[in-house]
Formats: sequence, C-alpha cells, structure tokens
Amino acid sequence: MAYYVYILASRRDGAIYVGITNDLVRRVYEHRIKAVPGFTSKYNITRLVWFEIYDDAISAISREKELKKWKRSWKIQLIETQNPEWHDLYESICS
Repeated sequence: MAYYVYILASRRDGAIYVGITNDLVRRVYEHRIKAVPGFTSKYNITRLVWFEIYDDAISAISREKELKKWKRSWKIQLIETQNPEWHDLYESICS
C-alpha cells in the first residue's frame, strides 16, 4: 500500500497544511469539500501543491513530522522545486 505526504495551500502566499494519507485523491477531495471542520476548512486550504509517495506508513509519518517542524520558507522552497507555479495538482492525480 502506498502512503502520501502532501502539502495543501490556500494560495501562493496563503496558509499551508502538511498531511499524510493512504488515499490522496479521497483525502484532498475531503479537504476541498470541507468534509471535516478544522484548520483547512477554516482557512480554505484546498489546493494540492506538493506530495511524495512512500511504501510504508512509518517512513511517511516520519517525513510528515519532519516537514511540520520546518520553517515556512523551507516548505515554500520544497514546493517550488517541483511546482514553481503552485499549480493545483489535484486534477492530475484524479486521472
């Protein structure tokens, strides 16, 4: 089973959220429809801007914890390395 560490953003200079899931399409969809009240629904954080895939949950959880400790500027640099225009990647993972 694959596990995903992902970053969502409200916009380029907006709020950022780091999460983990075993079903990226479903989880991002839940964020988009604001299925669960919380940080992402409060700040309209719905755009998938970055993700990594892991083979095991332990590695994914470790990476998520690491990223959550990072400074915002480091997270921005990570996003812009793979997605310099901050495109919403959700449609690309749905097909």
